[in-house]
Amino acid sequence: MNKIFTFLALTLISATSFAEEKLTVFAAASLTNVLTELDAQYEKATGIKVIHSFAASSALAKQIENGAPADVFISADLKWMNYLQDKSLINKTTRKNFLGNRLVLIAPKAKAFDVRFDNTFDLSKAFDGHLCTGDVESVPIGIYAKEALTNLGWWKDIKSRVAGTQHVRGALTFVERGECLAGIVYETDAKASSKVDLVGVFPEMSHSPVVYSVAAIASGKNIPQPYLTYLQSPDALNVFKKYGFNVNPKQ
Repeated sequence: MNKIFTFLALTLISATSFAEEKLTVFAAASLTNVLTELDAQYEKATGIKVIHSFAASSALAKQIENGAPADVFISADLKWMNYLQDKSLINKTTRKNFLGNRLVLIAPKAKAFDVRFDNTFDLSKAFDGHLCTGDVESVPIGIYAKEALTNLGWWKDIKSRVAGTQHVRGALTFVERGECLAGIVYETDAKASSKVDLVGVFPEMSHSPVVYSVAAIASGKNIPQPYLTYLQSPDALNVFKKYGFNVNPKQ
């Protein structure tokens, strides 16, 4: 029997005991691949359907604030989870910082360029065209990206060429198509694509730690605790590791 199935059988309440028949999970776009796999197994083992809404954490937090029906929120940064917690929109006793990621520089396949991650290097002269990442004022990947570019002394010369997208997968798509000749995404997104080359990994000291936080929504109609337990189980965390996530994030 699959280890995750075994875990569910031993630790989760029987599906027939749940008042709900579904869970609605609002999750950062960078979790699309891994949650699609994990939640398919959860649904098969419990009979409880997991409905996803993948987007930028900023957009999802605003939707929740405006009353969108969600049971679970998984943010790609602490800012937007804190935003909802400050408004008493999450059940803070269920909150857990449980995943980490790395910030990387990518290029379209076969169009990688040399880079040196220090303030003596001029990134603006290393490639032509635009650099795609998330919106640098609101989307987590864009916020991390601007922070890294600023701390490396690159922001001033490159900012006019930075194209912000609604979420990290949008930035990845533009680089895959060659519409942007550079991009800043999470390492897990770069690994998920065969259409980009990894140029390099940003030094940890250049930006705040990339930490994913999960919590139940205070107004959620369904009880998500068994699902939250499942996501943080050793076997589920091994699946996150398979996709490149760090399961012991620095905070």
